[in-house]
Amino acid sequence: MISFSSVIQPTSTSQPPTTTTFFLPHHHHLSFSSTPDHHHQHSHCRRRRRLQIQAIDATQPLDYESNLHNRSSQSSKLKIAIIGFGNFGQFLAKTFIRQGHTVYAHSRSNRLSIAQTLGAAYFSDPHDLCERHPDVILFCTSIISTESVLKSLPLQRLRRNTLFVDVLSVKEFPKNVFLEGLPSHFDILCTHPMFGPESGKNSWNNLPLVFDKVRIGNEESRIRRVDNFLDIFSKEGCRMVEMSCAEHDKYAAGSQFITHTMGRILEKLELDSTPINTKGYETLLNLVENTAGDSFDLYYGLFMYNKNAMEQLERLDLAFESLKKELFGHLHELLRKQLFGKSEEGGGGVSVRRRVLAKLPKNGSPPPLLPPGAPQSETVPNK
Repeated sequence: MISFSSVIQPTSTSQPPTTTTFFLPHHHHLSFSSTPDHHHQHSHCRRRRRLQIQAIDATQPLDYESNLHNRSSQSSKLKIAIIGFGNFGQFLAKTFIRQGHTVYAHSRSNRLSIAQTLGAAYFSDPHDLCERHPDVILFCTSIISTESVLKSLPLQRLRRNTLFVDVLSVKEFPKNVFLEGLPSHFDILCTHPMFGPESGKNSWNNLPLVFDKVRIGNEESRIRRVDNFLDIFSKEGCRMVEMSCAEHDKYAAGSQFITHTMGRILEKLELDSTPINTKGYETLLNLVENTAGDSFDLYYGLFMYNKNAMEQLERLDLAFESLKKELFGHLHELLRKQLFGKSEEGGGGVSVRRRVLAKLPKNGSPPPLLPPGAPQSETVPNK
């Protein structure tokens, strides 16, 4: 294959005639000269055109393909500004830096020494950070501070097509904050790594990364930038799950919020390890360890900013009350048999009432007609 390219260079009228060079395979070349057309000269300069012909299939230096790969690899590297450099921000930064991305950090607390240890550049002033024109602004703030932090950023100092990403545990809330607070020329990607510093400390392999491309420009460079960011997680083996923010919050209320709630309930019990731990008990202790390390702000945010969380909390309360009624119902029958023996039997068609566990309504169904404390029973004939 042969490629053609021409180089036009300005030169003074005293320059020699134009020289055209042909570069051929195996490093041969051919040159010829042509006399300039004086009828088309300008008074101050004329333009010299150099035609180059190069064989693409010709012998190349040994490191030619390696250099091409390196240039391609460098083009996929991102400048990522992490806003909120707490435990989770630091956790993500380690992987970003290991993969060769440039990381800037900003936080309310002074994290300079930690950033330097990890290899990130720390900026105490958000103006200085934004003037570095990062490709990605990554929100690792608490849920409750997200809106105020966004308002504090000098957006006018950023490139007009900067990509904004969040990693919050709820999704509809940051989506709405970004849509309302960011001009339309900024891109928006909502993500949720379904793991943290504890559960992902050894590997991210097969751990879910949920994402929703809320608003991405049509330009190829902007589409490629989003893909490059998501590739950070796919390269670590994450299970990539694309779904809407609304779907995420519906699923998360029934899984993540309940998990954190049970973990905090068990933490209140101050459970200790024993010499005879069962596998089930070990699982409970691990649950406490994985959830108790998170801030209460995170747990509060899961409740406050997910509209499905209240329903799950009510269902949890109903389930606990129903289970207590079933236990006490069985205990009541046992005591009655011990007190009265067989005197209640032989009544022919006489029936006794036995308490049973009430079936909980399904998610999203109307609340039960009876209040949670109302007794539920069924009539069973004597045998």
